Amino acid sequence: ALTPALSPEEREKVSQRSSNRPRSVLVRLNALLPLPGGEGRGEGGRETLRTHTLSHTSFAQSWTVQFAFFLTAACVLHAAVISENFSTDPRTRGWKNFGDTNLFRWNATNQNLEVTWDSSRTNSFFHLPLRTIVSTSDQFSIAFDLRMNDIAVGTSSNKPDTFEISLGFVNSINLTNPNAYRGTGINPTYGVRNTVEFDYFPAAGIIDATFAPTVISTNNRVAFSDNHPLVLTTGDLFRVTMSYSNLVLRTQVTRNGSPYGLPPTNYIKDLALAAYPDFRVDSLAIINWSDFIQAGSTQFWGSILAHGVVDNFLVTVPDSPVGNFVGAKSNATWRATFATKTNWFYSLERTLDFATWTSASPTNSGTGGTLVLQDTNAAAGGSFFRVRAWKP
Repeated sequence: ALTPALSPEEREKVSQRSSNRPRSVLVRLNALLPLPGGEGRGEGGRETLRTHTLSHTSFAQSWTVQFAFFLTAACVLHAAVISENFSTDPRTRGWKNFGDTNLFRWNATNQNLEVTWDSSRTNSFFHLPLRTIVSTSDQFSIAFDLRMNDIAVGTSSNKPDTFEISLGFVNSINLTNPNAYRGTGINPTYGVRNTVEFDYFPAAGIIDATFAPTVISTNNRVAFSDNHPLVLTTGDLFRVTMSYSNLVLRTQVTRNGSPYGLPPTNYIKDLALAAYPDFRVDSLAIINWSDFIQAGSTQFWGSILAHGVVDNFLVTVPDSPVGNFVGAKSNATWRATFATKTNWFYSLERTLDFATWTSASPTNSGTGGTLVLQDTNAAAGGSFFRVRAWKP
């Protein structure tokens, strides 16, 4: 009989950083920006600044503050579905590199994404904005194909133990946070925050090979579904599906088309989050975590070097928080009219130079109905406006 070993997460310290502050993140969203004559023009989501000038005042939204707009004659929002098979260069559809760009390579011949997980490198992400913020109260799902070519642990000097390969959702703050190190676990200084990950830890030392669907909260609480011994065998095609609803993260895995998991029914344990703090994620990502800083006894410090292929993402996330957007002038005053969502806050902001933004309206709570925001004290000589949407 196999003796269960400690999972990598079970070694993490139980101390945590308490934080009750709400997190607000500007999000990318879809909206309508009218063009002269009431016409619209589709731009395919190109991330550029668009303005519409009438008289002395302009109404504009800028992707540089994480707003992106599809310029269409009408924009009715539906649940967002992301389907990515890498048949063409994903960067033309908004995918971006952060960190070590050599870790991610689109293979035009095989039409997939080749990934190197090398923990000796910096935190690196190949990521796609979700155009919304996903939190504990939402419903979402992610599915993808994964085929590993090789996996080796203990590849960094003096870091002989296991380390993870990761895919899932992150908060865009993670992308640029220089003090986020996954190997520190629950740590007030270096602990990672706001992720929903599928993690795999190869066997090493006293650790069995582990599938670990993981959620990390806004205050660095780590919750995981511990599934061991379970090996991500090289050369085989795995399909991983994670779905979240009613505060439960459920995971299913197939290997070469057949169910794969723990005996006797090839299952992956559910991850219940009913008593768990909130999380906020806004990007889909293939994740390379760095092993540079780790916590605990040095004998358990780990590292990994692995190569594989990722393909056929299918992701569903909630609607964008702004719908049916219309910017128009009424009685010499610019007004933003749009459909809202509950559990979101909205405000109008103004700028003269795109460097400094100030509030131009009170903060309004979304009701699920239509909201009108307007600036009755617009500066002379012209102003630019944006609608800011955030979660409490």
